[in-house]
Amino acid sequence: MAAILLDIDGVLHVSGEVVPGAPEAVRELRLDGHRLRFVTNNTTRARGQLAEELSGLGIELEEADIATTPLAAGRLLEGKRVLALVMEAVRGDLAGHVQLVEDGADVVLVGGADESEETGRVFEYANLNRAFVALESGARLVCLHKNRWWQTSRGPLLDSGAFVAGLEYAAGVEAEVVGKPTRTYFEAALAELGVPAGEAWMVGDDVDADVGGAKSAGLRGVLVRTGKFRPEALEAADLRPDGVVDSIVDVPALLREAAV
Repeated sequence: MAAILLDIDGVLHVSGEVVPGAPEAVRELRLDGHRLRFVTNNTTRARGQLAEELSGLGIELEEADIATTPLAAGRLLEGKRVLALVMEAVRGDLAGHVQLVEDGADVVLVGGADESEETGRVFEYANLNRAFVALESGARLVCLHKNRWWQTSRGPLLDSGAFVAGLEYAAGVEAEVVGKPTRTYFEAALAELGVPAGEAWMVGDDVDADVGGAKSAGLRGVLVRTGKFRPEALEAADLRPDGVVDSIVDVPALLREAAV
């Protein structure tokens, strides 16, 4: 049996609307004996909130089954003074590990965007300029992810990667990325499951961050045609998926075939 890393946004739901058949597919994967870990670049909700929302969609899981980038960043930056440009909902996940400050930061941490007006407040000029000043004074630039855009029920929306790129350009620095597609993120998720990369699969809707990142870390990758899937992105991808399916509903059968 395999260890399965499942992306959340775009694979299990899109803007809170469950992908048809996703709860049943997750249940089927568990019945087949696979060990599951839900991995996400979502930086707008605390892990507990994500668990509640997924449970409300009918997906069976425990809070501890979810790996989030804010928690990974907290562990990475343990004890540091952090200027955090993040959504209010995830500050609690960070506060248990780092000291959140407005001035004198060791690290500038950039989170993700969402569909609310809070995004505009987090990435307003004054906050971006405060981050720039901190970087000019020697602070590290760390981002929870560097996604350029994300898929919603209203269509694609600009994500925080654009703001990260602006800070990199202005301060002449390169951001450290915590979440997908970094190798360390996948390795940390697998370490919690206690399995090597060669026995694991990643299921995602992003051919670069999900599939490409996973394959670079030694996992096999399955791309679903939901969420932010784009045929042209698949065609241009450097690392090809080991399987492409219409949705997560098709993943249990794919894994059975692969095991034969």
